Amino acid sequence: MQLDGLTLFGLLSLSAMLVFYALEHRSHWYVLAMAGACIAASVYGFLQGAWPFGVLELIWAGIASKRWLALKQTSSLA
Repeated sequence: MQLDGLTLFGLLSLSAMLVFYALEHRSHWYVLAMAGACIAASVYGFLQGAWPFGVLELIWAGIASKRWLALKQTSSLA
């Protein structure tokens, strides 16, 4: 099996999403990293031509960003 650059980018971005999702409970910074990985996965989706996937990943990035802001404010108050 041979991977082209786009497929490798997709594999890495989706793997990062999985890892950061699993680590979200440790720090709000992992939630932010999850948002960044969602943006990367969205870029992959659009570049691959699967625009519904790209749109959904952008939505997940927005949700993760909102969660990060809420968690950051909570942790700064403590």
